Amino acid sequence: MIALEFTRPPPALLFEAQVRTALQEDLGRAGDITSQLTIPADTTATAKLVARKPGRLAGLICAEAAFRLVDPALTFGASTPDGGDIVAGTVLATVSGSARAILTAERVALNFLGPLSGTATATAALVKAVEGTNARIVCTRKTLPGLRALQKYAVRCGGGFNHRFGLDDAAMIKDNHIQAAGGIRPAVERLRAGLGHMVRIELEVDSLVQLEEALGLGVETILLDNMSLEDMRRAVVMAKGRCVLEASGNVTLASVRAIAETGVDYISSGAITHSAPNLDIGLDF
Repeated sequence: MIALEFTRPPPALLFEAQVRTALQEDLGRAGDITSQLTIPADTTATAKLVARKPGRLAGLICAEAAFRLVDPALTFGASTPDGGDIVAGTVLATVSGSARAILTAERVALNFLGPLSGTATATAALVKAVEGTNARIVCTRKTLPGLRALQKYAVRCGGGFNHRFGLDDAAMIKDNHIQAAGGIRPAVERLRAGLGHMVRIELEVDSLVQLEEALGLGVETILLDNMSLEDMRRAVVMAKGRCVLEASGNVTLASVRAIAETGVDYISSGAITHSAPNLDIGLDF
């Protein structure tokens, strides 16, 4: 039950418009002229969405939306849920109905399904690498414009956790904020003077000196930016559990285990959303 709740998809209201926009972009001014002219209007077909490579599935909700938006009469049956592990050859879903409609929606469906599954797959690899530690893998705001809710959903499908969704749900003081505000203390004090009691503050530090100052100010969450493993270990000792520690910068599959073993609470990765390879998925009649 926990796993099902964890991968619960966002409401259609948060992604259907993006799917509709993608279809409008692809259909252009005249629609699918190839399918319209080569396939008789009454031709029906059944097609399967098939994984060409192994990975973690995400985005089937978008694929279904693409088919249904083109033709509500199409029937779509998922055989593997989002968040499931797949191998090459796995049939993910079957769609039946108008052959024209299936082909019209095909590319948009795959354009969502491949990248989102790629993000879920990349996330799952990092999560697996830190098994046995207390560290959680989280994403960032480095997402494609308009697709944040979906990419963060894909991260959850991969077993990761979400960082803040935008600029308004948590306060995060970064190096440029510190520079512009005149230091860590004035930045923190001004935030506390204006924030509601439900909003948490995270502060980015790049040295143990900055960390010591932040700890003295009682900041709830501190991000250790591009610190060495030794400095991260020292940071954990210095914090003594007084705040949540997040590690960020140069997080790779090769380095993430060592980072987790320093004792940090969270490890954030921008690559799982902005650089994850597309998972090869196709549609076969």
